Amino acid sequence: MPIIRKNNLDAVDKVKREIINLYMDDLRKIDSSGRLSNMYLSVPTQLALNKKKFVVSAATGKQKTQKDNERIFDLIDSKMVLPCYHITKPDISLSQTREFDVFKLYLSDIGLFTTMIFNDAENSGKDIYKKLLSDKIDANLGYLYENVAAQILASKGRKLYYHTWLKENSSHYFEVDFLIAENNKVIPIEVKSSSARNHSSIDEFEKKYSKCVGRRYLFSQKDLAKNGTLLLRPVYMLQFMFE
Repeated sequence: MPIIRKNNLDAVDKVKREIINLYMDDLRKIDSSGRLSNMYLSVPTQLALNKKKFVVSAATGKQKTQKDNERIFDLIDSKMVLPCYHITKPDISLSQTREFDVFKLYLSDIGLFTTMIFNDAENSGKDIYKKLLSDKIDANLGYLYENVAAQILASKGRKLYYHTWLKENSSHYFEVDFLIAENNKVIPIEVKSSSARNHSSIDEFEKKYSKCVGRRYLFSQKDLAKNGTLLLRPVYMLQFMFE
């Protein structure tokens, strides 16, 4: 409480770094190879690189082993991360087509996530937070807002699922960030950091799966609005929805 009363963001960031260091110590006690702790540390980086799934070899710098599967389960069981599973066929029973070995990971604490993504920045405490609060960081922080959405949905008891599919005549993919089932319909959710003008993935999702799609949402920093059947909502409203 004294740190909060002082309104000292540098002090808050220092405490968060100490928490991360404690996490690292605990993970190394579980796995002395360091691969488990590297998996945890790589979560923000892999989200920033917009990977379609969590890649163990990208986290460890080594070829994936059978033991790494156990390490992943240990990390998920620790509740330090939130798994978001890929589903092959959107339906009201989302869990039926989830791929257990294809998933993204989000951190369960957005405060620690923010500290980790600016870990290498000089004076990353107060200055970074001021820029974040005033929206003056010249970077695409969509993955930061994705993690916010993941944490909110998980806190409401929602399982996390996403869906990707190949664009026609292309090597690129469409992707919908989150899917939830509600009232016998699938609700697709996209998350953006700022601009809400580009939403081709969620538009194509509605065309491809029109029979099962219910309401569609795009969450960003923008105000409440509507674009055709797409409902635009500010990110802070997500915590009051999907009870």
